[in-house]
Amino acid sequence: MNTSPSTTGVDQKRSLVSAIFVGGTIAGGLDLISAFLTYGWGVPRVIAAGLLGRQAIHGGSGPWVLGVFLEFFIAVSAAAIYCLSSNRLKFLKDNFIICGLFYGVAVYLVMNLIVLPLCALHATGPYGLRDMIQGLLVHMLLIGLPISFSAWRFSK
Repeated sequence: MNTSPSTTGVDQKRSLVSAIFVGGTIAGGLDLISAFLTYGWGVPRVIAAGLLGRQAIHGGSGPWVLGVFLEFFIAVSAAAIYCLSSNRLKFLKDNFIICGLFYGVAVYLVMNLIVLPLCALHATGPYGLRDMIQGLLVHMLLIGLPISFSAWRFSK
């Protein structure tokens, strides 16, 4: 009698965890690099200020490291939502390019309409057209696509 867990179930869990962490790490890294190139090396302090308040912007290495951690936490969380959803909604994997682009738009909207207004900075805009287009493109190409590609790739 075989009492060991099904290797198929274990492999599926391993693939899911891999998809979440690989997709989230790549998306977080690309987003952070994009932010560094656009706004400079102080970006992680601004991210930390969303949790700690404005004083974190002028903080030292502690808020900077916290900001980097928060960036990757948010990206891995976004990847977890997509990857878990793609297990139930197979079209998310089958059409990963278009779904990833739309997921990037969804992440952009959640960040700008829910997360930023509720954070300690209370960022609510108004946002310039250039910033909005850049933000949408970054979220579509550097966040949505790596996450959806990871979900598709690790489902094979």
